Amino acid sequence: MEMDKDRLWKYYQLMEQITDMTCRLEDFDREEFVNLLSQFCELFRIAKGVTEFYTNRRNEAEKKGEILVDFDNGRGEIPVIYRRVSPPSGVVIIGTLYMAKDDEPLSDEEKEKVDMVYRLLMSFIARNRLQRTVLQFAFTDEDGFANRRSMMNFIDEKIVKGEQYGNIAACINLKNFNAINQEVGRKKGDYILRSVYEYLKNEIGEDGHISRLGGDNFILFFRNELRDKILESFSGIPVEYDPVEHKKIIVSARAGVFVVTKETELTVPGQIMERIYPAVQIARQSGQDIVFYDGKIIEMREHVAKVRKDFARGLEKKEIVAFYQPKVDVNTGKIVGAEALCRWFRNGQTVMPMEFIPILERSMDICRLDFFMFETVCADIRRWLDEGRTVPRISVNFSRKHLNNPDLLGRILEIINRYEIRRKYLEIELTETTTDVEFNQLNRIVTGLHREGISASVDDFGNGYSSLNLIRSIPWDVIKIDRSLLPTDSDNEEGITNRMYSHVVSMATDIGLKCITEGVETKRQVDILRKNNCPVAQGFYFDKPLPAETFEKLLEGTPYRDKI
Repeated sequence: MEMDKDRLWKYYQLMEQITDMTCRLEDFDREEFVNLLSQFCELFRIAKGVTEFYTNRRNEAEKKGEILVDFDNGRGEIPVIYRRVSPPSGVVIIGTLYMAKDDEPLSDEEKEKVDMVYRLLMSFIARNRLQRTVLQFAFTDEDGFANRRSMMNFIDEKIVKGEQYGNIAACINLKNFNAINQEVGRKKGDYILRSVYEYLKNEIGEDGHISRLGGDNFILFFRNELRDKILESFSGIPVEYDPVEHKKIIVSARAGVFVVTKETELTVPGQIMERIYPAVQIARQSGQDIVFYDGKIIEMREHVAKVRKDFARGLEKKEIVAFYQPKVDVNTGKIVGAEALCRWFRNGQTVMPMEFIPILERSMDICRLDFFMFETVCADIRRWLDEGRTVPRISVNFSRKHLNNPDLLGRILEIINRYEIRRKYLEIELTETTTDVEFNQLNRIVTGLHREGISASVDDFGNGYSSLNLIRSIPWDVIKIDRSLLPTDSDNEEGITNRMYSHVVSMATDIGLKCITEGVETKRQVDILRKNNCPVAQGFYFDKPLPAETFEKLLEGTPYRDKI
């Protein structure tokens, strides 16, 4: 169909309006766009216009995107114009125009003009869609959660408007979420994570914001009036993750919290992060549910930084040495083993273990200490053997931090082989575990030690998780019974403490474990060990941890016979 003067005039007017719209830099006005598109379609007998938007080519192939029908009079069946735009970002935009099958086809002149207008419109769509995509990528992560940048932007707007005061910032970490993922599967785990996010987002409301830091960590910013309600929710958010079987799970979180008051000099969003990050780390490391930021945290951070720096220097200067606390046969008084314990001497002063061990356990520094101690022990054993001494089995503690190290056994064997020591002289002490994930890793490590002929002991049994499954399913050689289970001199012989201790020793013996009781401090406690057939004691009653040169002199004979 040839275009008459009236249609041409209307076409040129429409082109002018479309060109003006596409040249403006203002925000996209969808109503204006749809109105112009409708006029364009009616002018050229176009029955339907469809725009498809995909963030990448894979999503296009899987039809996972946004499809908009911008104009449709209900008669469109035959596609007449197709346009595909792929900006450098990888975003895919597709436009298709349809005509009714009984309408007169477009003439060459009409096709040329329709193609020109549609190119212009698609270019405009591509530009605006790309802007939206950039914003989406900038402020959301790959899973569609608002990200850290979005939170920083939100807080910055609050600061600019002077609305930062009277709010609360919190950084939360979901408890045991790795174990939850293993229990329900990754897909349901993702659903649970999203449900927690949406629950908190709804509780916070439009005046607040929630962003995901990554993994199972989130930042929240909300009004002070919601404080009790939000903080209480951290103790347990119910999620129904299987609607068919009505399975539910309660998800709880640890949090670092900072209250923004008018006394707070808050000028940039980063000052919020500097407060809530260390607070949540302290919550995780100390086992507390909620830690509020205050001035003491600054002092604590400075102290931690100083200890870690001094520790690194201490290793270089050999300020850290191994002491040995004897393990004594309660029937003969003979030394049958020892536990290697570290001592730190700095500037003529003794740094007590409780002043630095908990700090080292917050990072992988504890692993450096463990391997330093293990190598020191191997060197001492090699020297004692070369001097012709009788050497008992020496145990060395290894932190839970090693559980994620796939090469732990390899490193232990490398040190043993380097010092050419028979494996019967060494024992690895590992503490109880608290989660199923750690349990599996612990089982892998102990099984590997057992396979290589290296003794493994469960340390401080009775002071933590203490499940029967822990000693039934893992091939331990030794169980070290914690002092908390050992009766004191004031306990009744028929009391529950005595019966509990007797039961633990009997149970361990029945399944083939060797028993040691630590924390023995009195003669009566030695008698209790003997009465209950626990053959080995460790504690101050016999001796405190001793320097290597003192301990090695006691290796011959029965130095503690007069104490049994």
